[in-house]
Amino acid sequence: MKLGFLGLGIMGTGMAHNLLKAGFSLTVYNRTASKCAPFVEAGATQADTAADVVRASDITFAIVSDPEASRALCFSENGVLDGISEGKGYVDMSTINAETSKEIGEALTAKGGRYLEAPVSGSKKPAADGTLIILAGGDKSLYDEAEKAFEAMGKKALYLGEVGNGANMKLVVNMIMGAMMAGFCEGMSLAEKAGLSTTDLLDVLDAGAMSNPMFRIKGPLIQQESFGVAFPLKHMQKDMRLAIALGDQVAQPLSTCASANESFKKARALGAADEDFSAVSKAIKTS
Repeated sequence: MKLGFLGLGIMGTGMAHNLLKAGFSLTVYNRTASKCAPFVEAGATQADTAADVVRASDITFAIVSDPEASRALCFSENGVLDGISEGKGYVDMSTINAETSKEIGEALTAKGGRYLEAPVSGSKKPAADGTLIILAGGDKSLYDEAEKAFEAMGKKALYLGEVGNGANMKLVVNMIMGAMMAGFCEGMSLAEKAGLSTTDLLDVLDAGAMSNPMFRIKGPLIQQESFGVAFPLKHMQKDMRLAIALGDQVAQPLSTCASANESFKKARALGAADEDFSAVSKAIKTS
C-alpha cells in the first residue's frame, strides 16, 4: 500500500517518520519544501504539490494547524481535491471543527474519493513515540484499510461513526485539557504567593487521585518557566474557541472553558502564542 503525508510540522514529523519506520512506501509534501529533506534521506519520495501526493498514494494522511489550513490544503490550486479520484482515501488528522470536516468530506466523496477525519490526542513526544490516540469518523472501509498505519502512529484508534464525531470528540478532549491546565497553573501560582513550596504541591498532587502525566511533566517546567513547545499555546486557544462554538450549537453552558479561554487569550497577547500551552501560567501569574 502506497501512503502519502501532508504537513511535516511538530506533529507530522514524528507521525511520518513512524510510517517510514513501519516499512510503508511514503510520498511527502510540505509547504516549506526543505522540511521534506530528512524524509527523503530516510527513503520517502518528495512531491511538488499536495495533489501529486494524492495521485501517487492509495491513502493520504494530513495534519495541519487549523480549519483554515485544512480547507486551503484541500481546496487550493493543486490541493487535495485536484488529486483525488475514484477510490483514493484521504485522512485528515488535523484538529478542526465538524463543519469544516464535513465540507472537505463532501467535496472529496463527490469526486469518488473516500474521507476519514482522524484527529489525534497527544503532543510532540507521543507523535514521535507512536503513542497517539486516534479519533476517527467517516468512511469505515478507509478506517479498516488505514489500521496498520494507525498502529504505526498511535497506541489506540477508535472509530466513532459519522464524519463530525471524531472532530467533536477531539474538541471535547482538548477543552478538558485546557481547563485543567489553567486550573493547575492557578493552583501553582496561588501556592507560590501563599508562601508554599510548589514542589510540595506537586508531590501532594502526584500522590493522590489527581495524579496524572500532564501535571507530572508540566509542573517542573512551569516552576522553571521553561516553555519549550510540545503543543503550541495558540493551537490550544484555537481548540478552546472551537469547543465554545460547539457548546453554542448544542446549548451547553461552558463557563469553566470560557474562563480558561480568556487566560489563553491573555497569554497570546503577552507573546506566548508559539510557546507551549503551559505558558498560560504567564497570564495567570500577572492577573
